[in-house]
Amino acid sequence: MKVLLLEDEKSIRDFVRINLCRENYDVIEAATGEEALELADSQPDIEIAILDVMLPGIDGFEVCGRLREKYPRMGIIMLTAKSQEADKVLGLGYGADDYMSKPFSPAELIARVKALHRRLSPTATPAPEEKNRIDLCPFTLLLDERRLIKKEQEFILTPKEFAIIKLLGENANKAISRDEILSNVWGQFFVGDLKVVDVNIRRIRQKIELDPAHPVYLETVWGYGYLWRKDHTDARN
Repeated sequence: MKVLLLEDEKSIRDFVRINLCRENYDVIEAATGEEALELADSQPDIEIAILDVMLPGIDGFEVCGRLREKYPRMGIIMLTAKSQEADKVLGLGYGADDYMSKPFSPAELIARVKALHRRLSPTATPAPEEKNRIDLCPFTLLLDERRLIKKEQEFILTPKEFAIIKLLGENANKAISRDEILSNVWGQFFVGDLKVVDVNIRRIRQKIELDPAHPVYLETVWGYGYLWRKDHTDARN
């Protein structure tokens, strides 16, 4: 797997690169946002980008936004300062799948990268009795192709957004707690708070709901979590 690593501090960049290379990842390094965007354009087979926030020139948020717009299925992990909680939420708003606070351990980094890579990988070929799609009328989630469609329209999802819809779709009409979503999508050892779930839910609604402020498919169960309302009759849709 090819990983784009954007970090302006050489010591940190070397530290991350060494640990990724130990896992046999092909690491492409960049010290500036501009350089990272050029590398992404020249090497479209990059699967995951690890982006620092504070950079000379354009910052990690802008790089994240541009990569997400151009490569919607690329996995993106943001590196943030431990004290900057707002950076985490802002990074998720730009389309990041995950974030890590500095300082972090090599084991945690590798675990996050592997978890995200699993989300990116196509599902294994299903046995004859297994379905490779989830019908969420009027939507269809194609598991092998990792696509969400509605009639002739496709909704481009990030890896985390796909995983959230898959989880809720497999449990349609059942409330799933935010803790359960966090554990299933980000992993049980994820060190972070529940805001990451809310930000991704908000992004999904912006994509699939006609009126995101009044969702009819991806409902909020107040004080608990979220629910995918299957077979909802809505004249607007």
